[in-house]
Amino acid sequence: MALTIMLLNSAYLSGRCCRHKVLSPLLGPLLSDSVSKLYSSYRRPGSQPEKKPSWQNTDLSFKKSIEVLKTQLSMLKKETKDYLVGPGGHPFSQYLLQQTKVLWEFRSQEDLNKWVISSDVEIGGKSEVYLKLGRNNQAALLYGTLNTEVPRDGETKYSGYCSMRAKPPVGSFARKKYYDWSNFNSLYLRVRGDGRPWMVNIYTDPYFSHQKDDLYNYFMFTRGGPYWEEIKIPFSKFFLSSRGRVQDNQHPIWLDKISTLGFTIGDKVDGPFQLEIDFIGLLNDRAHKEEFAYETYEKNPQV
Repeated sequence: MALTIMLLNSAYLSGRCCRHKVLSPLLGPLLSDSVSKLYSSYRRPGSQPEKKPSWQNTDLSFKKSIEVLKTQLSMLKKETKDYLVGPGGHPFSQYLLQQTKVLWEFRSQEDLNKWVISSDVEIGGKSEVYLKLGRNNQAALLYGTLNTEVPRDGETKYSGYCSMRAKPPVGSFARKKYYDWSNFNSLYLRVRGDGRPWMVNIYTDPYFSHQKDDLYNYFMFTRGGPYWEEIKIPFSKFFLSSRGRVQDNQHPIWLDKISTLGFTIGDKVDGPFQLEIDFIGLLNDRAHKEEFAYETYEKNPQV
């Protein structure tokens, strides 16, 4: 009898492990917070990697799985319908004539939840950053304190940054999606800063690249004061700075493969900062014809 119980228990445990091995790759991305993992993959120097198997963090509740499946199927239905209608769910003729488009506006907590904030605390720094709704719930208020003190871990050499980054778009069944900005040529923002410079970051996932992501930057200088300012940034102003690579006019922004957008402050000035953002949009400026805003030099010139 005891031998029979032992055999049944071992069979149950092995079956349970097998279920985890089979179901985890399928339902794991759906039942876990994939976005939070994307931004929490950093491991401080000297710390030990997590030894706990990933499937142990997955809730394989049957009821929850059915609810998630229904949600994903409804998302897939909407995506299919929008695809059949046209780009972004609009007819193609309307899409071609579109000159402005609001990407993000900040009017509720739900709008703030589409963004994540981070700072050098992830590497042992002491900067602080917070994000909340502004006055009358009409803007996002990004504020905090910058601290350039370098952590004493023996490896980190620089510190002092805070950032705000949009969550990447995700399709049904945790499929990676992209923003398509190819119908526009400028980024359009309405902001109110404190006079400190901010770096606007555009992350792309190009078709042909040996890097995981390409990062394009542009420095946005706020003027401070009580008045709002509207800033137009042509995409030709952004320069490539991915993983230390120099700018290259032969490497344009893949506007149909935008993965996300972000803002970073790191001007090496200790003290408080704040930036209010009313909305972030796109503009098709027909008068702007510039393709690349920086000086170019001939490579290997022939004498």
